Amino acid sequence: MRCIDNIRELTDVLTHKKQGSGIGFVPTMGYLHEGHLSLVKRAREETDLVVMSIYVNPTQFGPNEDFDRYPRDLDRDKALAEEAGVDILFLPRTEEIYAGTASVTLHVTEGVHVMCGKKRPGHFDGVVTILTKLFHIVQPDHVYMGLKDAQQVAVVERLVKDYFFPLTIVRVPTMRESDGLAKSSRNVYLSTREREEAPVLQHSLQRARKAIQQGARSPEEVISLVRETIESGTSGVIDYIEVLSYPGLCPVEEWDGEIIVALAVQYEKARLIDNMIITVSEEDKHV
Repeated sequence: MRCIDNIRELTDVLTHKKQGSGIGFVPTMGYLHEGHLSLVKRAREETDLVVMSIYVNPTQFGPNEDFDRYPRDLDRDKALAEEAGVDILFLPRTEEIYAGTASVTLHVTEGVHVMCGKKRPGHFDGVVTILTKLFHIVQPDHVYMGLKDAQQVAVVERLVKDYFFPLTIVRVPTMRESDGLAKSSRNVYLSTREREEAPVLQHSLQRARKAIQQGARSPEEVISLVRETIESGTSGVIDYIEVLSYPGLCPVEEWDGEIIVALAVQYEKARLIDNMIITVSEEDKHV
């Protein structure tokens, strides 16, 4: 594995290496876990050259969020990335990525006033800004993104479509612990008690899926079921529970195709998100 921390060297290397089925790109903020590594595994299977970036992007953190506290362990990340099969690890430097004052800015207008975007104004502007820069630098053929951050995936899919990026976003299912908790870099902040309680988030989503498959067609009914499950099984405080179309992230009017049930729960030192994307079939409609 080759580690590169400047744009010119990376573009020179990629120009000489690109071949066959092209470049698979895995953008991350580091502190790697099995969820990230599952993205590498998928990229390794489908492309000839796997590039991973590690960069804790300051523009997607609000003034009261955890940028300084976000976990970092570069030596550990390097070892995990190499073992997983990453060919090139790109470690951008802020002074190069955000050199000077931007003369053009990106602003996301759709799909950001719900879920995590509702209380994080500007967050997805930062996401699309850094990914636009990285997409231009790496010029990947396929970009691998985990569905744990389903809102982010939907926003980035729209970015790629609207601006004709010549690449494909590959959705990869959420990796989970054996008890169902979605793997996350922030799980390390959970207390012992909170960690024992946290799998109830996934359990609540499973109950929602079952209810929808059995004919529930009221967002309020589904939200109430999820809320009851979480409040009876955890000390965490619910931030939001939403039922929306996917990937449009709009209120559900027609129960057809993909529906997302998404939630966020705040613990003392960690805010956990999870979701489930449910396909409503013709058979389900007549249950």
